[in-house]
Amino acid sequence: MSAAPPETRGSGDAAAWEPIVGAIGPKVRDLRQQLGLSLQQLAQRSAVSAAAIHKVERGDMVPTITTLLKLAGALERPIGYFVEGSDVAPVAAHVPAGARPAVRAEIEGVRLDGISGPPERFRAAGAVATIAAGAGGTARPRPGEELVLVLEGALDFEVAGERYTLRDGDSLHYPTDRPHSWSSSGPGPTRAIWMSLPDA
Repeated sequence: MSAAPPETRGSGDAAAWEPIVGAIGPKVRDLRQQLGLSLQQLAQRSAVSAAAIHKVERGDMVPTITTLLKLAGALERPIGYFVEGSDVAPVAAHVPAGARPAVRAEIEGVRLDGISGPPERFRAAGAVATIAAGAGGTARPRPGEELVLVLEGALDFEVAGERYTLRDGDSLHYPTDRPHSWSSSGPGPTRAIWMSLPDA
């Protein structure tokens, strides 16, 4: 790590590289957060200390090319992503299976691991839900849609008075502006992909 960018021969050169160098830290931070990684987890992936990563993200330290290569590999981006124009942003959000962010679940017995991109960029939200036997909930009607695919186990749904039982491989797509409730009815935990799309 170097404490400052290398000296250049003229102010014109500095004007060219300063915005690019200044954007490296925010890009590292944004990608780390999109992947749901803590500083310590990224440190383990990249073999760069958490303290050094923190300084890079804050703009207190400019990474050497070796450090930037390590971080780029750990964040699954080409090194060019970090040194292109400061306004460049990834089109897609990649969430590796081992880095799914935990999503707060309001219902006891439910664990949610996020699979969707950041909410400030995408309307749809999705998670892998792990639901304990007997857990369930009743949702307040709200504009939008939900799509549920059961991977393992069983879920019972009631949507506007209609009843459905979903087992391995079954899916249910329903509007959320009607009364709806669900419960895990299998003998063990149920795993499902749960997608939500709020009304525009």
